[in-house]
Amino acid sequence: MKKKVLVTYNMFREGYAELMSKYDVTIPEGDVETFSYEEVLEMIPDFDALLSMFNFPVDRRLIDTASSRLKIVSNYAVGYDNIDIPYCTEKGIQVTNTPDPVTEPTADQAFGLLLAVSRRISEVDRRMRIPGAVKVALLENLGHSLYGKTIGILGMGRIGQALARRALASGMRVVYHNRHRLSPDVEQKYEARFLPLGELLAIADVVSVNAPLTADTYHLIGEEELKKMKPDSILINTARGPLVDEKALVKALQSKQIWAAGLDVFEFGDFPLPELLSMDNVVLNPHTGTQTYEVRNEMAAYAARNIINFFEGKGPVAKVNMK
Repeated sequence: MKKKVLVTYNMFREGYAELMSKYDVTIPEGDVETFSYEEVLEMIPDFDALLSMFNFPVDRRLIDTASSRLKIVSNYAVGYDNIDIPYCTEKGIQVTNTPDPVTEPTADQAFGLLLAVSRRISEVDRRMRIPGAVKVALLENLGHSLYGKTIGILGMGRIGQALARRALASGMRVVYHNRHRLSPDVEQKYEARFLPLGELLAIADVVSVNAPLTADTYHLIGEEELKKMKPDSILINTARGPLVDEKALVKALQSKQIWAAGLDVFEFGDFPLPELLSMDNVVLNPHTGTQTYEVRNEMAAYAARNIINFFEGKGPVAKVNMK
């Protein structure tokens, strides 16, 4: 009998083609964008694998409702804070993610936000559309150059290193803070210098948040950290919203404690606090770091391959737990 796989989200089928050729796959049809939590709760006892989206909660209730058939949860994301990892481990359920496809596009997004913020591209574009709103003169619309500046990367994993490569190509210096210091070879590759968090914040012209969200990294950037940053510095967050205390960030921007911010993620859901919407020194994107046609299909194929390789016992599996 074929393994049964439940996919929570209706999207391009190209990425799921191999999975659908091998297994009995249930996926939302027609205009149904996603199965609701309650629908998945009702269906899950009959499935061997769950392919979940990054915003779909795989919690104790769902895991307890699943039968012993459920052996793998393949998350369509590099992050997995939507999944109760310890409980999956306790129940013997393998959890996987999709780290490789998201690396380059997320680094693109971070550097794109940095360019838009530093050169005030989005701000001036908005004002150009309003007659008389832009003054064209020698000392108007001044931004900040990136060449020769220092970028501080918080979380020097795959995405952080991809961002470092882009920063180096633009003539920036790289410093970083990590839970564990990188090897000398990797540091040399990116001409990167390891610093304690406080020292990094004090010298960096740009601080980019690229760490995973855990209990230890919640509000990694809060009121005290923002106070340590330079008044002409820029904060970029393309990781997870709660890594930054958004209320403290609003105050820091309003008081000119820091110069500007570029955000692809927000602390309290899909949208930023209302105060941020009215600020010209903030560029906001609705978590679009991986939203290209190519990446969406590759993420689907990667999540599918995790399931296939897990059941067939050959090929790599991007394991989050039970490694």
